[in-house]
Amino acid sequence: MDATSNTDLDFDACLGSQPDEPAFGPLSRRKLLQFCAGVAATMGLSSAAGVRMAEAAASPSRPPVIWLHGQECTGCTESMLRAYHPTLEALLLETISLDYHDTLCVGAGQQALDYKHKMMEKNKGKYVLVTEGATPMKDGGIYCKVGGRTQVELIREAAAGAAAIVAIGSCASWGGVQSADPNPTGAVGTHTVIPDKTVVNIPGCPPNPYNFLSTVLYLLTFGKAPELDQENRPKFAYGRLIHENCERRAHFDAGRFAMQFGDDGHRQGFCLYKIGCKGPETYANCPALGFNEVGFASWPVGTGHPCFGCTEKGTGFHKPLHSLATVKTLSPPVAFPMVGTEGGQGVTAGAALAVGVVGGLAVGAGAMLLKQMQDNKNDTDNNDSDKTTERA
Repeated sequence: MDATSNTDLDFDACLGSQPDEPAFGPLSRRKLLQFCAGVAATMGLSSAAGVRMAEAAASPSRPPVIWLHGQECTGCTESMLRAYHPTLEALLLETISLDYHDTLCVGAGQQALDYKHKMMEKNKGKYVLVTEGATPMKDGGIYCKVGGRTQVELIREAAAGAAAIVAIGSCASWGGVQSADPNPTGAVGTHTVIPDKTVVNIPGCPPNPYNFLSTVLYLLTFGKAPELDQENRPKFAYGRLIHENCERRAHFDAGRFAMQFGDDGHRQGFCLYKIGCKGPETYANCPALGFNEVGFASWPVGTGHPCFGCTEKGTGFHKPLHSLATVKTLSPPVAFPMVGTEGGQGVTAGAALAVGVVGGLAVGAGAMLLKQMQDNKNDTDNNDSDKTTERA
């Protein structure tokens, strides 16, 4: 049995003799183990796997990372800057060795590029390549260049020596906003540029930083990617529809919808499906994690805005914002009155009662007709039997 499923573990024994002393930045060993155990649990792994993650995170050997930027807004990096478990400084100084990052580099210009090539050569076959942003393919990729070279060239060069490749954000995963119609630059995701390589996609605009950090922890610990779905997204983060975990799901099931921003249904927190929420067709864990650690409802739907499907290929940046989602589970009921329906319109209590009475009468009449047909059949069968007896 491997470490991802082994549950034979004395957790207290793993704390060591000084469990409350700093072991990972400001985090004590106790806090680090608790955090990694939580990460393991979200991935469906045992607490033993959490301990291994903690050991890998606290290891003095830090894996090198090359982080490339293409067509994007740097929102994914901005999201990472606001992570707390671990903090960015703990991640960069104690977990990974960020050898190159277009935004965070201390050096600039040729100096930074020379250092990037030096680190790629030194750590060939060992570094993790992270791509942020789409890659334009049209006209030879001339619409995004760094140091006079196209993003296509830079990604293929870096991917050739990478031990693992992670595409962070919807732009790097499948083109993002740059790929929206008419896609003038031919923007695509990283996997299209290097189809012969496995690229782990962490989509989102921006993605939750903990989906990225959890994936990195898994890679560091087990030397392989976590279980992926058909779009190469980690199943622990993108295995369920947003719709399944949404706090407004009960309103959907009951047929209670906001029909426009600011109406009574919107103010009461009703389901946002009718104003374009893409939660019913989007796979992500946004309702479960939230953003920026500010408490409950810290995600778009929680604040009253429809999900626009940023983690779903072909939905975010492609479907109109307020068009109805393709419901992948149960469709909403239609027999309920709409929120804010004016008097004299829609289904009234009297109309519903009348329909119920008529429906009941129809069912009752149908039942009586069937009973009468059965009685007639029995009478016919009895007459035939009597005639047969008389002949005998």
